[in-house]
Amino acid sequence: MQGTEPALEVTDLTAGYGPVHALRRVSLTVPAGAVVTVLGGNGAGKSTLLRAVSRTLRFHGGAVVSGTVSCGGRPLDGLPPDRVVAAGVSQVPEGRQVFARMTVEDNLRAGALGRRADRTERAQALRRVHALFPVLADRARQPAGLLSGGEQQMLAVGRALMARPELLLLDEPSLGLAPLMAARIADAIREINGQGTAVLLVEQNAALALRLASRAYVLEVGEVTLSGPAAELAASDEVRRRYLGVVDEDAAADAARARTDHPALSRWDPAAPGGTGSRPRDRRQETR
Repeated sequence: MQGTEPALEVTDLTAGYGPVHALRRVSLTVPAGAVVTVLGGNGAGKSTLLRAVSRTLRFHGGAVVSGTVSCGGRPLDGLPPDRVVAAGVSQVPEGRQVFARMTVEDNLRAGALGRRADRTERAQALRRVHALFPVLADRARQPAGLLSGGEQQMLAVGRALMARPELLLLDEPSLGLAPLMAARIADAIREINGQGTAVLLVEQNAALALRLASRAYVLEVGEVTLSGPAAELAASDEVRRRYLGVVDEDAAADAARARTDHPALSRWDPAAPGGTGSRPRDRRQETR
């Protein structure tokens, strides 16, 4: 990155699929060396945002309508995806999408093709990936399709790191993973960022994302509705209620009092006080 320029600057971005605008005038900034997360439900436009940045949106039948995207002060508008990788931006797509029939080693080598590097630089990148995910060194000769889901996610991240990006785009990295494996991926993201790589993280696990990020944006139906420091959003009642599953404490207390003051009627019991002692007649006996 050049000087103190942001790792990513998105300004008034509108994009979509045919007549449908999945993003409407979205603006966000990823400072150099920071982790920024984008929260939102299904259909909010999160994946579309990452595809628009990486210039892969047209592969999914979409297009950028207006707005600008720059990386380290360099415009990415109009560049083909390989040039975006060469500019220092790598994306880990949702669902991992490793090359199942290729070996782990060949998957990693494929990740290095997008950016010019000599043999020494490629070897350094591979050592970095193996240090981060030792299992990938152990399984180097194994077809990627035989890895577990968590190992495939490690491979997808490692493949993106082989291009030595300054900005890493992560699309739902914890999706479908067991909690322990999701925690390991989160640790890897911290380490990647600690080594100087900026991260734009799209993640439905809001609690995890807000722990990793320094700043957060909330997308709703293609528009940014909230943004600010991640700690502030994590403390926001609206974010806690909508994305963290935390119920407002006053409302919960009112509900508890209502149950105490007005208990629900229990099943009728003829032996209970006030009961008549009679039972409803059995219709089967009436027909005999």
